[in-house]
Amino acid sequence: MINKLKNPVWHSLNETHKKFALNFEGVQFYDPKICPFGAFIDTNKTANALNEYAKLSDSFFLVSEDKTPLFDNRFISLDKKIEGCQMVLDNLVDIDFTENIIPLSEEHINDIYKLIWLVMPGYYQKRTFDMGKYFGIFKDNQLVSITGQRMQTNDFIEISAVVTHPDYTRRGFAKQLTAHVTKDILNDNKHPILHTTKGNSAIPLYEKLGYQLTRDMNWWYYHKK
Repeated sequence: MINKLKNPVWHSLNETHKKFALNFEGVQFYDPKICPFGAFIDTNKTANALNEYAKLSDSFFLVSEDKTPLFDNRFISLDKKIEGCQMVLDNLVDIDFTENIIPLSEEHINDIYKLIWLVMPGYYQKRTFDMGKYFGIFKDNQLVSITGQRMQTNDFIEISAVVTHPDYTRRGFAKQLTAHVTKDILNDNKHPILHTTKGNSAIPLYEKLGYQLTRDMNWWYYHKK
């Protein structure tokens, strides 16, 4: 599993999420309607692949632990490099659950989309929902906090979309949802992982649940010119 964690997008597209994969001469991307993420092994192949994927999506990411992808600046612009990190569950710490956590279904897709774009705009597509399970907490007949699953292989499942409406923060919702989804992944006999930006204030929360920082994982964010 360790080798797969070094290139999680690549291995997800080779295994559990193979049905979502688009291959451009050895560089793989998710269908942009699902998730605008790609991964590579050979940096010499990324420039042409980005040009081809740009025909399908105006903005997109390549994800890499330590390699710098090449791109054709005649057609593609690099918006930014997002310095991230990977965390892997060591041993889940038991917590108290005070909220009613429910599985989210197709009927909640618009609510999930609106909440994520309110809190964390820029990457989530409505059909990102198809990548894994989502769970939520409702207050006042409103979806106010969610956590879901994203990249998956035969060995691991990534926790993602840990978001809470700004009016409902500091109530422990994210902590409880992350713990709930972690348990769900363990029940599927897979290992929970997650990704976040370096220095994110949520890192101590994940560490209290039993996650450990393991490696850098960078997102290169591009736009079609």
